[in-house]
Amino acid sequence: MERMVASPVRLAEGVWRIPTFGAHIVNSFLLEDAAGALTLVDAGMKGAPQRLVAALATIGKSPAAVGTILLTHAHPDHQGGAAKMRTETGSRVAVHDDDAAFVRDGRRPPPDPARPLARVLAFGARRQPSCAVDDTFGDNDLLPLAGGIRVLHTPGHSPGHCSFLHEGSGVLITGDALFNFRDRITYSYALFCSNFAMSQDTADRLGDVEYEVAAFTHGREIRAGARDAVRSFLSKRRRGGST
Repeated sequence: MERMVASPVRLAEGVWRIPTFGAHIVNSFLLEDAAGALTLVDAGMKGAPQRLVAALATIGKSPAAVGTILLTHAHPDHQGGAAKMRTETGSRVAVHDDDAAFVRDGRRPPPDPARPLARVLAFGARRQPSCAVDDTFGDNDLLPLAGGIRVLHTPGHSPGHCSFLHEGSGVLITGDALFNFRDRITYSYALFCSNFAMSQDTADRLGDVEYEVAAFTHGREIRAGARDAVRSFLSKRRRGGST
């Protein structure tokens, strides 16, 4: 039997981080509303649904409790398991309008034209699992899910990349706008961005909103002083320091 990864990690009341690869290398997130319905943020890689369903059981939920799958963007470690989870749960899939066609067609967003190596690496890896898209959203939309999820469009990693702020719990889900590998905040890797400079610029807005916990798709969450830690990292580039 395949070894399961780490158990769900509670970030706040009704909010969990679900590791789908390693203990925190790739994470999805579950958010619960007052009636017990769940929103899943990102569906991991193609093999992640087994882990996601196991995580649901761990917190006493069935797959049918998931009503919506929100995708931060159209990369295979975020949407790879979406089609299977959509079937398992009967849920709707939603993504920013600018990434919707990539999800539907199973195409990766374009590589950064300023980086020739990114184009070479992307040449043989353009296909990925496709998934139907039921709903799209735009910047600053307040989605009526889990008590309210604010959309923060942070393009550059992909054209439609978004971060999500769960205002009720004070949890920010950065998506790939920022990573936190080895407890060190970094920008997303340039080779996997559609426009790396833009991804750096738009990440700045994550320092402007209010939150208590910074939750990363790649890396551990930050609980104590999360907003100050993110703002400190972002300010380094504004001052011309190393990132």
